[in-house]
Amino acid sequence: MPYDLVIRAGRVITATHELTADVAIEGEKIAAIGHGLSGRRTLDADGLYVLPGAVDGHVHLSLHTAYGRTADDFYQGTLAAAYGGVTSIVDFVDPRPDQPLLAALAERRGEAEGRVVIDYGLHMTLTGPMIAARPAWREEVPLAREAGCYSFKLYTAYPGYYLPDDALLQALEAVAAVDGLAVVHAENWPVIQTLTRRFVAAGQVEPRWHPASRPAITEGEAVHRVLALARLTGARVLIFHISCAEAVHALGMARARGQIAFGETCPHYLVLDDAAYLRPLPEALRFLCQPPIRGQVEQEALWRAVAGRGLDVISTDHCPHPDEQKQAGAANFTRTAGGISGIETRLALMHTFGVRRGQISRTRWVELCCTAPARLFGLRGKGELLPGADADIVLFDPTRQVTLSQAALHSAIPYSQYEGIQVSGYPVATISRGDVIVDQGQFIGQPGRGRFCVR
Repeated sequence: MPYDLVIRAGRVITATHELTADVAIEGEKIAAIGHGLSGRRTLDADGLYVLPGAVDGHVHLSLHTAYGRTADDFYQGTLAAAYGGVTSIVDFVDPRPDQPLLAALAERRGEAEGRVVIDYGLHMTLTGPMIAARPAWREEVPLAREAGCYSFKLYTAYPGYYLPDDALLQALEAVAAVDGLAVVHAENWPVIQTLTRRFVAAGQVEPRWHPASRPAITEGEAVHRVLALARLTGARVLIFHISCAEAVHALGMARARGQIAFGETCPHYLVLDDAAYLRPLPEALRFLCQPPIRGQVEQEALWRAVAGRGLDVISTDHCPHPDEQKQAGAANFTRTAGGISGIETRLALMHTFGVRRGQISRTRWVELCCTAPARLFGLRGKGELLPGADADIVLFDPTRQVTLSQAALHSAIPYSQYEGIQVSGYPVATISRGDVIVDQGQFIGQPGRGRFCVR
C-alpha cells in the first residue's frame, strides 16, 4: 500500500547518522525510512540532503519595544523561517508588570493564531518590575508551565526587564520548583550603564564604541553569577546568545561541578566580526545587538566551543527592527534598537561557514540546528527523522550557490546584515507536518496552519 508521500533517494542526515534512503510520510508523521518505498506522491531527492526541520528556539516576532514594533509579524517571520528550512520556532510572552501570566499568554497566542505558517512555542518572561509589583506571580508560574510554557526568560539587563540579584534568585527558585528551564540574557547591566555614560560624556557616540561599552567581561561575569545562583536554587539554565570565550569558560566550570547548564550562540557571532561597527553610517548601526558582535579571537573561540560541545545549540535571536529604529542612533549609538535578522539564513550560513570550512561535521550541523534545540526546548516529535516523529523535513541542496541579499530574503526589513555573503548550499523544499509548504522558491502553505506546541 503506497504512502501519502515518499522522499526518494536523498542523503538522510540526522544528529548521529548518514545514509542514502527513502523517507515515507503518512498524514502528519514519518512512517518509514528504507529503500524502494512507494508513495502516491514522490519527491526526488537524489543529490540532496534530507534533514529534520530546523528548530529556532530564540526569535522575536511582533515584539513591542520602546522603539516600536519589530518589522516581522507572526506571518512574515514564519514565512521567512519556512524559506530557510525552519519548521518550528519558540518566541516570547512579555507580560506587563500588572498582567497575570496566563492572560499574557492568551494575548500573545492571539497575535500568532491565524498567522503562523509553521509550529511555534512560547517562552514566558519573568521581569524585575513584575516581581516587585505582583506577589501573585509566583503562584502563576505553575499555571504557565501547565499551559505549555516549559521555559522562562530571565534578563540581567534592560529597563523593564532587569532582574537584580535578589529578584533573579526568586525567579530561578520558581523555575526550579516547576522543573522548567531558565533561559537567560546574561550581561552586567549596572556596569554597562556606567561605561556607556562615560562614553557618551566623552562624546564617543559612534557605533564603533558599542562593543567597548559592553566588553566581554561584563558578559562572562554575568554568566558566572547566573550559574552560581542557579546552582544555589537547583535550576536548569540555558545561557542565551553567548558571544565570548569568558562566558564559555564560566559555562564549562558549572558543568564540571555537575550543574545542568547549556549554552547557545548565534550565526552573527560565528560569521560576522566587530569590523562591522567601523562601516559608514547608516550601515554600521544595523549591526548593533546585545551582546555585541566581537572580534575574530572571540569568534574562533566560539567555533572551538561549538565543535567541542562546549555550546549546545545555535539559534538566531531574530530581532528585525525597521531601519528607522536602527537609525534612531545616528547621533548616539545608545539610542539604536539592537537586534540582528537571521531567521531565514541560519542553515545555509552554518553549512557554509561550519560544514564546508571543516569546523563541524554534517551530523553536528543537524544536531546544533535541529535535534538539540527540539530536545532542549521540549518540542516533542520535532528535530528527528524517525518513524512516528512529526514529518518536519527539509530538502537541502549542498551545491546551490546563493548570494544573500535583502531582495532575495523574506523578512520585512529593507536590509540584511548578511548582504553580499555567498553561501554554498540552500534549502529547496520545506515540509511541515507532512505538508510541502515551500518548494523550489515558492511558498505554497497557508497562514494559520501552524500550531501552538505545548512544551
